[in-house]
Amino acid sequence: MENEIDPLESAIGERLRLLRTARNQTLDDLASASGVSRAMISRIERGEASPTAQLLSRLCAALGLTLSAFFAFSQGDGEPLSRREKQTVWRDPETGYQRRAVSAPNTASRVEVIDVEFPAGARIAYPPETAKAGMTQHVWLFSGALRMTIAGTVHDLAPGDCLYMSITEGHVFENPGTEPAHYAVVLDRGRNNRGNDERHKAARS
Repeated sequence: MENEIDPLESAIGERLRLLRTARNQTLDDLASASGVSRAMISRIERGEASPTAQLLSRLCAALGLTLSAFFAFSQGDGEPLSRREKQTVWRDPETGYQRRAVSAPNTASRVEVIDVEFPAGARIAYPPETAKAGMTQHVWLFSGALRMTIAGTVHDLAPGDCLYMSITEGHVFENPGTEPAHYAVVLDRGRNNRGNDERHKAARS
């Protein structure tokens, strides 16, 4: 049906609302911190709008969370085994970028593993995120082509290449090829990052 709300969009909206209220933030507070309009945040929370990857990244940055922590919908302490059929898969409505949260959510590990399929010609730019100081990631390309621009430096990756970077630096993902790029992101939240504690706190709220 035309007006039917997608279950994942509804879950994203409810997750955003719970995280916001757990921090005693109003819609205006989150809008000011993220640069996303109050009206758009309200639509997302009601499940009436699908956030793009860039928009969701800005909301997560304002909440002090990684995307993986945001998509950790399960509550309580995490199981050590992450079954493929239970892994959260999300597709960016703007670029078709698809991310699969591979690593088990809600564990004590600082490391998160994400599997990504990136369509040909797609491009996503992430601004510097000073709130995530100490967080780093490896981008490991399995197939296709991937161009990474980090702080003005361009890196063209071929299958098998792995690029290390700090999350605090502005970076751009771009697929200059004619086929989808398939890669993994291995994210280290850092010793002093509060994402894991915040995720457990939000899960119990």
